[in-house]
Amino acid sequence: MRTALVIGTGLIGTSAALALAGRGVQVHLTDHDPAQARTAASLGAGTDETPDGPVDLAIVAVPPAHVAATVADAQRRGVARGYLDVASVKGGPRRELEALGGDLTRYLGSHPMAGRERSGPLAATADLFEGRPWVLTPTRDTDTEVLNLALELVALCRAVPVVMDADAHDRAVALVSHTPQLLSSMVAARLESADETAVRLCGQGIRDVTRIAASDPSMWIDILSANPGPVADILAAVAADLDETVQALRALQSADEDKRRDGASGIEHVLRRGNAGRERVPGKHGAAPATYEVVTVLIGDQPGELARIFADAGRAGVNIEDVRIEHATGQQAGLIQLMVVPSAAPALTAALRERGWSIRQ
Repeated sequence: MRTALVIGTGLIGTSAALALAGRGVQVHLTDHDPAQARTAASLGAGTDETPDGPVDLAIVAVPPAHVAATVADAQRRGVARGYLDVASVKGGPRRELEALGGDLTRYLGSHPMAGRERSGPLAATADLFEGRPWVLTPTRDTDTEVLNLALELVALCRAVPVVMDADAHDRAVALVSHTPQLLSSMVAARLESADETAVRLCGQGIRDVTRIAASDPSMWIDILSANPGPVADILAAVAADLDETVQALRALQSADEDKRRDGASGIEHVLRRGNAGRERVPGKHGAAPATYEVVTVLIGDQPGELARIFADAGRAGVNIEDVRIEHATGQQAGLIQLMVVPSAAPALTAALRERGWSIRQ
């Protein structure tokens, strides 16, 4: 691939453009808001000048509701040899493009499974897709050249190609992306009118659950409007689980010992189902989940403290597999959780103690 046209310079479009431009592809940028395309160009994502002729690949990075019309218009103008979109919903846009008379042989629907809570070109990064799954949804109609261009795009962005049926993709993202967004927002909404004393007790658990609730509502309205059925189906199943859980909790309040026993059994059942589901979430680098031991260290909130503790771990010959930080309320300190393979935990604990770190059991 020597040339590309990115249509839509938001987070995903600009990040793809930055990755391509950084690897020698001549990238042209366009957006319904010319100022946004100029911003992306100023970041080094390409040029907002119109290409002289057809480019190798047009990357359509617009909301799902506008994908079909944008691809159809680009095809009528003959701006590229191949056309690919990066929207988070696949089945509907393809059917809409077919209804508009678009050329399905030159089009391939795709979805990079990457993003951030922020949107727009200023949130874009060239490494946004590195190591992330990038779903491709070719059909028997897809021209081999277009599929090869899509695979080259994924490779240039350092992502991992995953081939799926479009409707199967939509059901999958409803489960692993769209429903979690709504559930996160619903939990965060409980905090809006909560007593300030309760909010001050927020710890890492509530931060983990509500992190994605900071996402742009307008973006998610576009996404959910394109995939409402599968999301509603999953939420209905979650609602049934919630009803059973509420009944189990009410039973725990009963004076009847048998009802309390049934209530405890119901709560244990949902928690164990959660354990089983969590174990299926891929681990580091997409491998099978691994069990790590946590070494918890008190750390001051001063410049250089994180670098110092990582350096001390490195001197001990221990690889940090994952890390979390929980900030102390009202103090310039916090607890850092260093996750390591179980066999490395004793050596790391001893080494950090030797270097003056306070280890919490």
